[in-house]
Amino acid sequence: MHTKPLLPRKMGVRGRLLSALAAAALLAGCALNGDFGRVRPELVYDDMHDWVGRDAVRGVGGKPSQFRLTDDERQLRDFGYALIQPPYDRTHWDSVFANYGWEGPRPNAPFDRTAYWNNLDVAHRRSEASSYAQIVTDARNDAVRIEPFFAVAALVVDADQRRAQALGYVARSTGLTDVEANNALSRNNENTAVIEWVCRSLKQRAASYRYALERMIIVAPSPNAAEGDRSLALLESRIGIYCGPTRVTPAHPLVTKG
Repeated sequence: MHTKPLLPRKMGVRGRLLSALAAAALLAGCALNGDFGRVRPELVYDDMHDWVGRDAVRGVGGKPSQFRLTDDERQLRDFGYALIQPPYDRTHWDSVFANYGWEGPRPNAPFDRTAYWNNLDVAHRRSEASSYAQIVTDARNDAVRIEPFFAVAALVVDADQRRAQALGYVARSTGLTDVEANNALSRNNENTAVIEWVCRSLKQRAASYRYALERMIIVAPSPNAAEGDRSLALLESRIGIYCGPTRVTPAHPLVTKG
């Protein structure tokens, strides 16, 4: 049986999504998210995390590019979002709004290392075992997410280097407008800013987990603290590999067109 579309086709993608989100919010808060806090499939579209690059580069005084995203650039933003979103926000009924950048993490937001502990203390006040388990889960989840993100980052950085090298050749060969050149450099800057944002976020997350674990040891000593410490050590080790001075995927410096 044919049914009419719930949302008018003449509306833009974001307009249709906003209408769907508003309708879902009116019906029930939990309707915005699917299982395990994931965004419901009907509210997902390819460039839902494009704002990550836009906000990242604006945070360092740059301008977003008007070029469409490549597949790898899109995945960089998708993977990156999972590492900049506060872990305690993932299961909130309205966390879908943060996915679209309407509210949520910002690259220059002040870092509060106590925020994770405060949320943990409220959520698991009745059970120290649950608190320790949550720290272990969040630290391990971040450790698992690091390698896929930086695998994509390596591809993006390589492509950006080739883009930068091609600018001179294309300018000599077929001509290059200032708009094209600026958009190319802006996209490289965006990608660099995303990687830098993720590294800052990872270091802050590790510091937050460490702060929470130390508070748990004071408030409710438990043998479970050893597992928390091992999980944090793994996370900190991987952060050191990918975001340390000799990082595996060095982000190229931000550039401007001279």
